[in-house]
Amino acid sequence: MNPIRALVHELAKFGVVGSVNYVLDVAVFNVLIVGPLDHRPITAKTISTVLAATSSYFMNRHWTWRDRARSGIWREYGLFIVLSAVGLALTLGCLAFGEYVLHQDSWLARNIWGNVVGVALGMVWRFWSFKRWVFLPAEPVGEADDDAAHAALI
Repeated sequence: MNPIRALVHELAKFGVVGSVNYVLDVAVFNVLIVGPLDHRPITAKTISTVLAATSSYFMNRHWTWRDRARSGIWREYGLFIVLSAVGLALTLGCLAFGEYVLHQDSWLARNIWGNVVGVALGMVWRFWSFKRWVFLPAEPVGEADDDAAHAALI
């Protein structure tokens, strides 16, 4: 598969996974801000994002990038969570800007700042960083054998 087609294929799968987890994130966030965390949107967004990120890890590992090298669940999930935390910081920064700087604290404003603007910025970061550091390319077949054979000759 040519590189452009492969990238489009990955983006499509990432988009499907993202869509499913976006619905989960938005649903949990809205349940929390109209319920027990109505005056704590940052806490609500943190909880909803952690749930969605955990679901996203497993969906991306087993579908989007299933053909990539497996470097161990603890390494991958640990990096995934750290990089997701950066995405969360981008999202929370947007939500906090709307909430505390612009004083836009309506249900609609919270959803626009947290679930549209913030999630869009976080999504770009996550795709790039997960592909770059978490789900590593698989080593081409035969390359490891060639390296081992070369090392044995030295």
